[in-house]
Amino acid sequence: MLPKVAIVGRPNVGKSTLFNRIIGERLSITDDQPGVTRDRIYSKASWLSKEFFLIDTGGIELGNAPFLTEIKAQAEIAMEEADVIIFVVDCRNGLTNDDIYVSKLLYKTDKPVILAVNKVDDQKFRDNSYEFYSLGFGDPIVVSSSHGIGIGNLLDEVIKHFPKVEETFDDGAIHFSIIGRPNVGKSSLTNALLNENRDIVSDIEGTTRDSIDTRFKAYDKEYVVIDTAGLRKRGKIYENVEKYSVIRSVDAIGRSDLVILMIDGSVGIIDQDLHVGQYIDEYKKPCIIVVNKWDLVDKDSKTMKNFEEDIRTKFKYLDYAPIVFLSAKENKRVHTLFPAIDQAYEAYHKHIKTSVLNDVIMDAQAMFPASDFNGGKLKIYYAQQVGELPPTFTLFVNDPAFLHFSYYRYLENQIRKNFDFFATPIKIEFRKRD
Repeated sequence: MLPKVAIVGRPNVGKSTLFNRIIGERLSITDDQPGVTRDRIYSKASWLSKEFFLIDTGGIELGNAPFLTEIKAQAEIAMEEADVIIFVVDCRNGLTNDDIYVSKLLYKTDKPVILAVNKVDDQKFRDNSYEFYSLGFGDPIVVSSSHGIGIGNLLDEVIKHFPKVEETFDDGAIHFSIIGRPNVGKSSLTNALLNENRDIVSDIEGTTRDSIDTRFKAYDKEYVVIDTAGLRKRGKIYENVEKYSVIRSVDAIGRSDLVILMIDGSVGIIDQDLHVGQYIDEYKKPCIIVVNKWDLVDKDSKTMKNFEEDIRTKFKYLDYAPIVFLSAKENKRVHTLFPAIDQAYEAYHKHIKTSVLNDVIMDAQAMFPASDFNGGKLKIYYAQQVGELPPTFTLFVNDPAFLHFSYYRYLENQIRKNFDFFATPIKIEFRKRD
């Protein structure tokens, strides 16, 4: 699980500009009009080889500004989730009542707070930073989000406060998460797998507040199912469905041996399904795609085939994932998941003998030699599995520049076909032989 860093502060102090500067792209909207950023935005970032999630929030202010209640709720939730908080203030406007109001919210979090005094684009503004000492967060760090000044100093301080990474251990159980957008039936599937109503099942989006880990035994094996959170509720305020479910899903993916990606068969594939799927690919975890609520779909002889083709077209990066159609609520075909989970787990941990691997690679090369590409023809001398989780292979060649993508896929398919890497991604690295 990666640390989370939330950027908070009143409107128009440069939070989104700082967010974009740290992640290296214009993902968050920036505008001089206060209140432009209302929903929280997440992105992965890194500093000195330490990866973390960065959270941009809407501005907080006093009074009856538009979206004030929603903005405050977003920021409070982000502060609650964060391991470290960057509190951004504006040196040009000086200390305001809104800054003091935000600081009081931060006192309640009991989280590390790094004070960033922004818009110090000129030396003449640097002295303005001293008045922010009165907020009680220690030495302010002066930055200019728009010019990149002081960002390194800020991130140096941020990563000092990251929680220590807990050592992982093998508890003998297969950990798998069930992820997907809210209301696709994640809790219903959990209940069906557990064969009991351990979780609340409801048609209201956001019933599940947090990821729930449940250990159970089935077919003489130990499992831990992680049912990911949906949407949180703060009074009458519901936060943005997509962004919250994605970040909770990412946490669960990181703790899983394999992932079940749920799609609502009665609705079809939507953009949020694709966003979540990309995180599975990024973490290189085994995946089983489950099309739920299949009992609600009007079907003919081609319905399932057409749905499979749609999945393969839209989830090209998960082409290794098997597709299972079921109804969690009706408990139909749910039993088919356990053999798939076991097989995916075994494939993820599989190690191939070097001699056997080389036989397969050399046969593949003899059967279908590489074509000329980039001024040469790829020749493979030797292959070795160098890692697991996922299975990772190094192929020693004359020159990696001669590798065409189509030949990479050919070799990947040969490895999969011969060694049954069911449901798991594999990685192939090409290295020039010395």
